[in-house]
Amino acid sequence: MKVIIWWNTQQAEDLSSKINLVLEELGLTDFVVVEKTSDAEIKQELSINEESALIIEEESIDFKDMIFEGIIPEEEELKSMFISIIGWSTGGWCGSKDESGWCGTGCSC
Repeated sequence: MKVIIWWNTQQAEDLSSKINLVLEELGLTDFVVVEKTSDAEIKQELSINEESALIIEEESIDFKDMIFEGIIPEEEELKSMFISIIGWSTGGWCGSKDESGWCGTGCSC
């Protein structure tokens, strides 16, 4: 999977740093590639209107979509996004359940 950060501003640098931190915390640095670009074709293709956009691309299923535009999401929001996209409920990546049955990672343990 590829995360593309569109544009080259300080906001884009901040977004990139936050994404890399979250990926490291989740143990996904070997699975997710982070790139930065200011490619006009991507801007037009995804109708990006505000600087700094977070794009997810999965070439194996021919998927590319803008997820955030013009904002830097909080770390917890980024974690939830990656957990949802990767679908950890299908693998062995879940944590242990608490007394309510919730494993705290957004997946069904």
